[in-house]
Amino acid sequence: MHTGPVKWLVMNRELFSEAIGSFALVFAGCGAIVVNDLYGNSLGHLGVSAVFGLVVMAVIYAIGNTSGAHINPAVTIAFALGGRFPKAKIGPFVLAQIGGATLGALALRVLFPEHLSLGITIPVGTWQQAFLMESILSFLLMFVILNVSTGHMEKGIMAGVAIGGTVALEALIGGPVTGASMNPARSIAPALISGSFDSLWIYLAAPTLGALLAVPTCRMTQGDSCCT
Repeated sequence: MHTGPVKWLVMNRELFSEAIGSFALVFAGCGAIVVNDLYGNSLGHLGVSAVFGLVVMAVIYAIGNTSGAHINPAVTIAFALGGRFPKAKIGPFVLAQIGGATLGALALRVLFPEHLSLGITIPVGTWQQAFLMESILSFLLMFVILNVSTGHMEKGIMAGVAIGGTVALEALIGGPVTGASMNPARSIAPALISGSFDSLWIYLAAPTLGALLAVPTCRMTQGDSCCT
Protein backbone atom coordinates (compact mmCIF):
# COMPACT_ATOMS: atom_id res chain seq x y z
CA MET A 1 0.00 0.00 0.00
CA HIS A 2 3.00 2.30 0.40
CA THR A 3 4.46 1.55 -3.01
CA GLY A 4 3.25 4.82 -4.58
CA PRO A 5 4.64 7.20 -1.93
CA VAL A 6 7.88 5.23 -1.69
CA LYS A 7 8.41 5.42 -5.45
CA TRP A 8 7.64 9.16 -5.37
CA LEU A 9 10.17 9.77 -2.60
CA VAL A 10 12.87 7.70 -4.29
CA MET A 11 12.35 9.38 -7.66
CA ASN A 12 12.42 12.87 -6.18
CA ARG A 13 15.52 12.06 -4.17
CA GLU A 14 17.20 10.92 -7.37
CA LEU A 15 16.13 14.03 -9.27
CA PHE A 16 17.25 16.37 -6.50
CA SER A 17 20.61 14.60 -6.42
CA GLU A 18 21.02 15.01 -10.18
CA ALA A 19 20.06 18.68 -9.92
CA ILE A 20 22.48 19.48 -7.10
CA GLY A 21 25.23 17.49 -8.78
CA SER A 22 24.73 19.35 -12.06
CA PHE A 23 24.65 22.64 -10.16
CA ALA A 24 28.01 21.79 -8.60
CA LEU A 25 29.50 20.81 -11.95
CA VAL A 26 28.63 24.12 -13.63
CA PHE A 27 29.25 26.31 -10.60
CA ALA A 28 32.73 24.88 -10.01
CA GLY A 29 33.74 24.03 -13.60
CA CYS A 30 32.42 27.09 -15.40
CA GLY A 31 33.26 29.10 -12.29
CA ALA A 32 36.89 28.10 -12.75
CA ILE A 33 36.79 29.47 -16.29
CA VAL A 34 35.23 32.72 -15.09
CA VAL A 35 37.71 33.17 -12.24
CA ASN A 36 40.60 32.37 -14.56
CA ASP A 37 39.41 35.00 -17.04
CA LEU A 38 38.76 37.71 -14.46
CA TYR A 39 41.77 37.23 -12.21
CA GLY A 40 44.79 37.22 -14.46
CA ASN A 41 44.86 33.63 -15.66
CA SER A 42 45.22 32.56 -12.04
CA LEU A 43 44.29 28.94 -12.70
CA GLY A 44 45.51 28.39 -16.23
CA HIS A 45 44.35 25.65 -18.56
CA LEU A 46 45.75 22.94 -16.28
CA GLY A 47 43.92 24.38 -13.28
CA VAL A 48 40.59 24.68 -15.06
CA SER A 49 40.86 21.10 -16.33
CA ALA A 50 41.70 19.89 -12.83
CA VAL A 51 38.65 21.66 -11.38
CA PHE A 52 36.31 19.93 -13.83
CA GLY A 53 37.81 16.56 -13.01
CA LEU A 54 37.77 17.16 -9.27
CA VAL A 55 34.17 18.36 -9.12
CA VAL A 56 33.01 15.33 -11.12
CA MET A 57 34.92 13.06 -8.76
CA ALA A 58 33.44 14.79 -5.70
CA VAL A 59 29.89 14.58 -7.06
CA ILE A 60 30.25 10.87 -7.81
CA TYR A 61 31.31 10.16 -4.24
CA ALA A 62 28.55 12.42 -2.89
CA ILE A 63 25.50 11.19 -4.84
CA GLY A 64 26.65 8.12 -6.77
CA ASN A 65 24.75 5.85 -4.39
CA THR A 66 21.55 7.91 -4.72
CA SER A 67 21.04 8.73 -8.40
CA GLY A 68 24.12 7.26 -10.04
CA ALA A 69 25.66 10.73 -10.46
CA HIS A 70 24.98 10.92 -14.19
CA ILE A 71 24.88 14.76 -14.16
CA ASN A 72 24.93 14.51 -17.96
CA PRO A 73 22.00 13.89 -20.35
CA ALA A 74 24.25 11.98 -22.77
CA VAL A 75 25.25 9.59 -19.99
CA THR A 76 21.63 9.03 -18.95
CA ILE A 77 20.55 8.30 -22.53
CA ALA A 78 23.47 5.94 -23.09
CA PHE A 79 22.73 4.04 -19.88
CA ALA A 80 19.14 3.61 -21.09
CA LEU A 81 20.29 2.36 -24.49
CA GLY A 82 22.51 -0.18 -22.76
CA GLY A 83 19.58 -1.51 -20.75
CA ARG A 84 20.97 -0.25 -17.46
CA PHE A 85 18.47 2.55 -16.87
CA PRO A 86 14.67 2.77 -17.27
CA LYS A 87 13.73 4.71 -20.40
CA ALA A 88 10.79 6.26 -18.56
CA LYS A 89 13.23 8.11 -16.30
CA ILE A 90 15.22 9.73 -19.10
CA GLY A 91 13.01 12.83 -19.33
CA PRO A 92 12.89 13.63 -15.60
CA PHE A 93 16.63 13.03 -15.19
CA VAL A 94 17.53 15.26 -18.15
CA LEU A 95 15.26 18.05 -16.93
CA ALA A 96 16.80 17.84 -13.45
CA GLN A 97 20.29 17.96 -14.91
CA ILE A 98 19.57 20.98 -17.11
CA GLY A 99 17.69 22.72 -14.31
CA GLY A 100 20.48 22.26 -11.78
CA ALA A 101 23.14 23.27 -14.30
CA THR A 102 21.20 26.41 -15.20
CA LEU A 103 20.95 27.39 -11.54
CA GLY A 104 24.72 26.97 -11.34
CA ALA A 105 25.20 29.34 -14.28
CA LEU A 106 22.70 31.77 -12.74
CA ALA A 107 24.69 31.80 -9.50
CA LEU A 108 27.81 32.68 -11.50
CA ARG A 109 25.94 35.52 -13.21
CA VAL A 110 25.01 36.95 -9.80
CA LEU A 111 28.56 36.61 -8.50
CA PHE A 112 30.35 37.79 -11.64
CA PRO A 113 28.02 40.07 -13.66
CA GLU A 114 31.00 41.53 -15.51
CA HIS A 115 31.76 38.18 -17.17
CA LEU A 116 29.50 37.95 -20.20
CA SER A 117 30.01 34.40 -21.47
CA LEU A 118 30.08 32.43 -18.17
CA GLY A 119 32.21 29.67 -19.66
CA ILE A 120 30.13 28.85 -22.71
CA THR A 121 31.55 26.27 -25.10
CA ILE A 122 32.47 27.60 -28.55
CA PRO A 123 34.52 25.82 -31.24
CA VAL A 124 37.85 27.39 -32.08
CA GLY A 125 38.11 25.72 -35.50
CA THR A 126 35.52 24.35 -37.92
CA TRP A 127 32.25 22.80 -36.82
CA GLN A 128 33.37 19.51 -38.32
CA GLN A 129 36.49 19.47 -36.14
CA ALA A 130 34.47 20.40 -33.06
CA PHE A 131 31.81 17.76 -33.75
CA LEU A 132 34.37 15.01 -34.18
CA MET A 133 36.37 16.09 -31.13
CA GLU A 134 33.31 16.22 -28.87
CA SER A 135 32.08 12.87 -30.19
CA ILE A 136 35.40 11.15 -29.51
CA LEU A 137 35.83 12.71 -26.08
CA SER A 138 32.30 11.71 -25.07
CA PHE A 139 32.77 8.22 -26.49
CA LEU A 140 35.90 7.66 -24.40
CA LEU A 141 34.30 9.12 -21.27
CA MET A 142 31.21 6.93 -21.58
CA PHE A 143 33.34 3.88 -22.30
CA VAL A 144 35.16 4.43 -19.00
CA ILE A 145 31.88 5.07 -17.17
CA LEU A 146 30.31 1.86 -18.46
CA ASN A 147 33.32 -0.15 -17.36
CA VAL A 148 33.59 1.20 -13.81
CA SER A 149 29.91 1.59 -12.91
CA THR A 150 27.45 -0.87 -11.43
CA GLY A 151 24.25 -0.82 -13.43
CA HIS A 152 23.67 2.88 -13.99
CA MET A 153 25.35 3.79 -10.70
CA GLU A 154 28.67 5.60 -10.84
CA LYS A 155 29.82 4.62 -7.39
CA GLY A 156 32.56 2.66 -5.68
CA ILE A 157 36.02 3.27 -4.31
CA MET A 158 37.70 3.92 -7.65
CA ALA A 159 34.82 5.00 -9.90
CA GLY A 160 35.14 8.64 -8.92
CA VAL A 161 38.88 8.65 -9.52
CA ALA A 162 38.59 6.91 -12.90
CA ILE A 163 35.76 9.08 -14.21
CA GLY A 164 37.00 12.35 -12.72
CA GLY A 165 40.49 11.61 -14.02
CA THR A 166 39.10 10.95 -17.49
CA VAL A 167 37.21 14.26 -17.45
CA ALA A 168 40.36 16.14 -16.43
CA LEU A 169 42.47 14.35 -19.04
CA GLU A 170 40.02 15.06 -21.83
CA ALA A 171 39.59 18.68 -20.72
CA LEU A 172 43.34 19.09 -21.06
CA ILE A 173 43.25 17.75 -24.60
CA GLY A 174 39.96 19.14 -25.89
CA GLY A 175 39.61 22.33 -23.87
CA PRO A 176 41.57 24.56 -26.24
CA VAL A 177 39.70 23.13 -29.25
CA THR A 178 36.04 22.96 -28.20
CA GLY A 179 35.88 23.65 -24.47
CA ALA A 180 35.65 19.88 -23.90
CA SER A 181 32.00 19.90 -22.90
CA MET A 182 31.13 16.19 -23.23
CA ASN A 183 27.86 17.17 -21.57
CA PRO A 184 24.80 18.88 -23.13
CA ALA A 185 23.63 20.25 -19.76
CA ARG A 186 27.04 21.82 -19.08
CA SER A 187 26.80 23.68 -22.43
CA ILE A 188 23.11 24.55 -22.28
CA ALA A 189 23.31 26.23 -18.86
CA PRO A 190 25.77 29.09 -19.59
CA ALA A 191 24.23 29.51 -23.06
CA LEU A 192 20.79 30.11 -21.53
CA ILE A 193 22.01 32.59 -18.93
CA SER A 194 24.38 34.45 -21.27
CA GLY A 195 21.95 34.37 -24.21
CA SER A 196 24.62 33.05 -26.57
CA PHE A 197 23.57 29.98 -28.56
CA ASP A 198 26.24 29.90 -31.26
CA SER A 199 27.13 26.32 -32.21
CA LEU A 200 25.13 24.95 -29.26
CA TRP A 201 23.74 22.20 -31.47
CA ILE A 202 27.22 20.65 -31.66
CA TYR A 203 27.31 20.28 -27.89
CA LEU A 204 23.89 18.66 -27.86
CA ALA A 205 24.37 16.20 -30.72
CA ALA A 206 28.06 15.22 -30.58
CA PRO A 207 28.27 14.20 -26.87
CA THR A 208 25.06 12.19 -27.22
CA LEU A 209 26.31 10.43 -30.33
CA GLY A 210 29.68 9.67 -28.77
CA ALA A 211 28.12 8.31 -25.58
CA LEU A 212 25.73 6.10 -27.54
CA LEU A 213 28.58 4.64 -29.60
CA ALA A 214 30.31 3.61 -26.39
CA VAL A 215 27.50 1.17 -25.57
CA PRO A 216 28.08 -1.38 -28.37
CA THR A 217 31.83 -0.91 -27.95
CA CYS A 218 31.59 -1.85 -24.28
CA ARG A 219 29.54 -4.89 -25.20
CA MET A 220 32.16 -5.96 -27.73
CA THR A 221 34.91 -5.76 -25.10
CA GLN A 222 33.04 -6.95 -22.01
CA GLY A 223 30.29 -9.14 -23.43
CA ASP A 224 26.88 -9.51 -21.80
CA SER A 225 28.23 -8.22 -18.48
CA CYS A 226 28.38 -4.70 -19.92
CA CYS A 227 25.12 -3.93 -21.69
CA THR A 228 22.06 -5.69 -23.04
